[in-house]
Amino acid sequence: MSTSKADSATLSPSGETDEFDPALIGGYDTPLGITNPPIDELLQRASSKYALVIYAAKRARQINDYYNQLGEGILEYVGPLVEPGLQEKPLSIALREIHGDLLEYTEGE
Repeated sequence: MSTSKADSATLSPSGETDEFDPALIGGYDTPLGITNPPIDELLQRASSKYALVIYAAKRARQINDYYNQLGEGILEYVGPLVEPGLQEKPLSIALREIHGDLLEYTEGE
C-alpha cells in the first residue's frame, strides 16, 4: 500500500499545503537528560569522558547531600546553582551546572 504526499500534508490557514510536522502539534518531545545539554559540549569542559563522569558524580553527590540535610537544618553543602526542574535528578542538575560554567574543577581533587 502506498501513501501519497497529500496523506502526510496539512492545509495552512491560507489554503496552501504544508508538510506535516508532528513537532508543531506536540507529537514529539525533546529528549532530556544526557542529551540536554549535549555531551559534545560537556566534554569540552573536562579532559576526558572519565573526568567528566567523576566531575558530575561528585557534584551530584553534593546536591543530593544538600537536599538530605535540609530537613536537619544543617547547611554544610551548596544547593543547586541552576533552577531545578520538577523531579529533576541531581546528576541532571550537575550536568546543567557544568554546561553553564557555574563550577570550577581541578582534576585530582
